[in-house]
Amino acid sequence: MNGTINGNLTKWTKAGSRRIASDCTSGTRITSLGLAAIALTAFIGCGTNPPAPSANAAAPAAETKPSAPAVPDEIQGAAKTLLGSDVKVLVFGDLAKNGNQQFLAANVLPKTPTNAIPGTIISRAVIVEKDDGQWTEVLHVDEHLKNQKGVLGRTPLQPVTGWRLQYEQDPVQGLQLYFTPENTSDPHVLPIGVRWNPKAKRYQSTDASFEKFLPEAAQMGGTPRSSLR
Repeated sequence: MNGTINGNLTKWTKAGSRRIASDCTSGTRITSLGLAAIALTAFIGCGTNPPAPSANAAAPAAETKPSAPAVPDEIQGAAKTLLGSDVKVLVFGDLAKNGNQQFLAANVLPKTPTNAIPGTIISRAVIVEKDDGQWTEVLHVDEHLKNQKGVLGRTPLQPVTGWRLQYEQDPVQGLQLYFTPENTSDPHVLPIGVRWNPKAKRYQSTDASFEKFLPEAAQMGGTPRSSLR
């Protein structure tokens, strides 16, 4: 519609300009009535500004962030079976980039300002994978970090009662987790990095550079292999 209005305005203005120019350069006498009409035409066609936008014009709609997808009942039910009713599903999907559905759930604790280390404080956590129609734990976090083969490398020997968890999803490597013992007061302590090892086909910890995978240590209190049908 704006294009049509502007086009008509342009044609009208040019026509008026030609008429005014012809009348102004002519040596012919112009009657009082003709002079008034020309002056009015020039005033309307050349001397007016575009109309100001209306104060009632609708303002652009504010951007809204997409809400997080609802946790499917199947995943929520499996998480409650493993960690109780106070469990929170943090993320789900193809977390390991291996084509299987997984979810990360945890028992989240209230955050206390004991130190400046960022992260969500948890007491327990699991990563569970759906394989052949059933959910199976592939990572278990309680006082230690464990997978199907044993305790992950760099896990403290002393039991950890709480962890600060940070995680991010890499488009290529998948879910990357960082665990820091909550009872430490050193803000410079390096977290324990954990991610899916596509060669070993399990979650393993990494070295201090978060690049090289580390072998599992000796067994401590069993390994995660519970399955939910």
